[in-house]
Amino acid sequence: MKEVYQSKTKIKKSWPDKIFVVLNTLFMISFVVITLYPVLNTLAISLNDGTDALRGGIYLIPRKLTFKNYITVLQKDNLITGAWVTVLRTVLGTAVALITNAILAYIVSRKRFLFKRSLSLFWVVTMYVNGGMIPVFLLYKNLGLTNSFWVYIIPGMISAFNMLVIRTYMSGIPDSLEESAQLDGAGYTTIFIKIISPLCKPVYATVALFVAVGQWNSWFDAMLYNRMSPEYTTLQYELMKLLSSVTNQSSSAEAMKNAMGSVTPTSVRAAATILTMLPIICLYPFLQRYFITGLTIGGVKE
Repeated sequence: MKEVYQSKTKIKKSWPDKIFVVLNTLFMISFVVITLYPVLNTLAISLNDGTDALRGGIYLIPRKLTFKNYITVLQKDNLITGAWVTVLRTVLGTAVALITNAILAYIVSRKRFLFKRSLSLFWVVTMYVNGGMIPVFLLYKNLGLTNSFWVYIIPGMISAFNMLVIRTYMSGIPDSLEESAQLDGAGYTTIFIKIISPLCKPVYATVALFVAVGQWNSWFDAMLYNRMSPEYTTLQYELMKLLSSVTNQSSSAEAMKNAMGSVTPTSVRAAATILTMLPIICLYPFLQRYFITGLTIGGVKE
């Protein structure tokens, strides 16, 4: 009883420890405020009357609450089509990229594979050297990928960076697990699916988040390869065109009020920004635990 009582007693901290805790707490609070303020300020501007926002002085709470900015964004032509295409390319592109990179990383991470160093060096070179925009466009055109949905999926199937991250993580898995499975008669496919992949959930989540964010935020490929195919437009491309159109209009508050109903380029930009980041913000908390683990362990180089 005496030992249990002593274990429950609080350990007194020295003054340097207390000072460190206080300073560390203040620093973290300041860091959170600095990180969240731009997002909350953008949200407040997006919910505020556009003409009134030109006066300034809006920080965390909208002064004149309105949803006209979001209505303006959501009424954009082809926005619904772009949203469906963006969701489809994000889900399908992430799944395909994760599967292909995982299989390739598993092959390269095996010690018995003779060409793993040569192939790894080759893929590293591709991270720093590319053919340029025009040769890539001509290549995609000759392959029939332009004016097609698959231009969003096929070119992103393999990523040297993502493959190397997964490979590094797989290299840290003990070889004894694979050897034990082989003694029981398991093949490479069974080992990959039932042994390696369950242990790689953290790095898989990390890579999936990388790919999903890239697919969701991408608009340049839609403008470059599917500009003449509105059925393959994306949400980001439509929002970019909207922002360009409202920015090119007169910056006069009265002109914007008469033309768009108290909507200004600044307020529309804020609403578009919130709509763009909202899905990723909702997804990130569910993957945060795996994301931190996978990024820390998978980022260790040999």
